Amino acid sequence: MAKTMEKELQIDTRGIKNSAQVIRAIRHNLRKELLQLIHAHGRMTVSEMYHKLNIEQSVTSQHLGALRQAGFVHTERNGKNIFYSVNYQQLEHVHGIVDKLLGK
Repeated sequence: MAKTMEKELQIDTRGIKNSAQVIRAIRHNLRKELLQLIHAHGRMTVSEMYHKLNIEQSVTSQHLGALRQAGFVHTERNGKNIFYSVNYQQLEHVHGIVDKLLGK
């Protein structure tokens, strides 16, 4: 007779939500464009970005918020300005995870 073990399935819903948030953040074309722009300039303010991309300030802020929540950008306040810079460590971390998932 085969002996079976019952094991409770553990699902990390918080981890799944965080992973989905990260994937959504990097899949959006405007967010990729924002990351490229910040990378090219080192650090930028929201107003510098929306002027360069010719989009609304609110749209820029919304997408930067998604990138910030996913950990892809750092923020630094200098007086009234908030400067955004790329968090290369997070990008490399996510890239490594994706490579592992794809068997690379």
